[in-house]
Amino acid sequence: MSVPMVPLSNFVAGVAASPLAPWAASLPWELTRQSEAVVRQLLGSIDASEFSIANEAAIHFTATVEPGAVLKGPLILGPRCFVASGAYLRGGNWVAERCTFGPGAELKSSFVFPGTKLAHFNFVGDSILGADVNLEAGSIICNYRNERAGKEVRIRVGMTLHPTGCRKFGAVVGDRCRIGANAVLAPGAMLLPGSVVRRASLRDDELPAHETGV
Repeated sequence: MSVPMVPLSNFVAGVAASPLAPWAASLPWELTRQSEAVVRQLLGSIDASEFSIANEAAIHFTATVEPGAVLKGPLILGPRCFVASGAYLRGGNWVAERCTFGPGAELKSSFVFPGTKLAHFNFVGDSILGADVNLEAGSIICNYRNERAGKEVRIRVGMTLHPTGCRKFGAVVGDRCRIGANAVLAPGAMLLPGSVVRRASLRDDELPAHETGV
């Protein structure tokens, strides 16, 4: 079964004007699957006079990184970002301006648009987060179907589940979404702009009643 096109612009209004514009027509899970290669390509086009660059990690001079944070390349961390002590960024990440990663927040193989915040004790894996998204404390975006033998992540388009061909994919979280404290997004979640996931709830698009977490 072929997967229907899922344009990123349906979720992230600014994608066409961002450095990710060349990949705007890519399926989201194809983009996250090649996150390291994409970030390495973007590293070749940034203005080196505005970034501190070492070990494939480019940190904008206006960003604040507290002692005790771990930032692994390939990585681009944009202007006026804040990364707290104990945060962990790894696996190929592109982070736009004014993003926040609180204590204990972990970001893996993801693309994060302007103004998005991971409060603290979050995990976001293999995902795309739109602009001005807020994840309250303890909220998680899972990227792996640990509970079953078949690990391929599926997405829901209308009433139909479609295979992605990926064993690891988290979510696409549209602009201005709000994820409540201790909420869990199961692999393959697709949240339209402005969605709200209640505190301590589960959003699993593979379940027939997947709307209950919104």
